[in-house]
Amino acid sequence: MSNNIYPKERELDGIFYRVKRDGKSYSICFSDLTEHEQNKILADYDEESLRRMCKILASTLRAIGDQFGIKGRSDNYDNGDD
Repeated sequence: MSNNIYPKERELDGIFYRVKRDGKSYSICFSDLTEHEQNKILADYDEESLRRMCKILASTLRAIGDQFGIKGRSDNYDNGDD
């Protein structure tokens, strides 16, 4: 048995990877991977692959915000309405 602690699987982003955990292969969403697993995957990405992933993650984040009416704090940046 492993002492590894894995994030709760939520399957939010829809970007799945095959990873080995405790000797078994699993299909896990990128956002559900450990930071180590994410770093291992991202190390092999070229610039275009990173752009595609960022666009998918941005689209997913927006969809979640739209679905649940979540809005970030606007007082953290200047929106030009001075």
